[in-house]
Amino acid sequence: MLPFDVILFDVGGVLLTNGWDRRERAAAIERFHLDLAVFEVRHPAPYDAWERGAIPIDSYLEATVFDEPRSFSLNEFFAFMLAQSRLLPDGALEILKELSASGNFMLGALNNEPRETNKYRFEHFGLRNYLKVALSSCYLGLRKPEPAIYLRALDILGWPPERILFIDDRAENVAGAASAGMKAIPFQGADALRRQLETLEVL
Repeated sequence: MLPFDVILFDVGGVLLTNGWDRRERAAAIERFHLDLAVFEVRHPAPYDAWERGAIPIDSYLEATVFDEPRSFSLNEFFAFMLAQSRLLPDGALEILKELSASGNFMLGALNNEPRETNKYRFEHFGLRNYLKVALSSCYLGLRKPEPAIYLRALDILGWPPERILFIDDRAENVAGAASAGMKAIPFQGADALRRQLETLEVL
């Protein structure tokens, strides 16, 4: 008998680079000559709402960037945001593909991501070919590491928590999943993950 029925991956920091984390925001601020300190003060509240799917990208950018006339358009800025998404060096995408090819597990994402960037990243990098369920913050209205998001994921999946393996690069997210009863392991690079999965008899 296989040790798990479901394997859930975080996306940013595990499969791909982070979509709009501090480093990506700093690159945009430099490219468009904005005030980083002002932007970072404005960012948290609308980003929380955007990542929960409560507001669209236009509302997020109007609150953080386009509160005054700019020499560039909202579409130009958003295109730059999307371009920050790349394959993660030493990421787990090849392991995901291998697990998918085995047909032994339901594979899914449990990730924090706004709707527009989530859609782009899943489509552009072909993640929908491997991930059969997207338990993304923008769809659930909840964010990791809030306990409720793990409980909602368990309700949706319908498997006992001990039959679910969760992989994430952030310690607080790993701890949240473990508190909900899932087997949760920290992602520390592809080679380390492969060794962990071999120990767990997943690979």
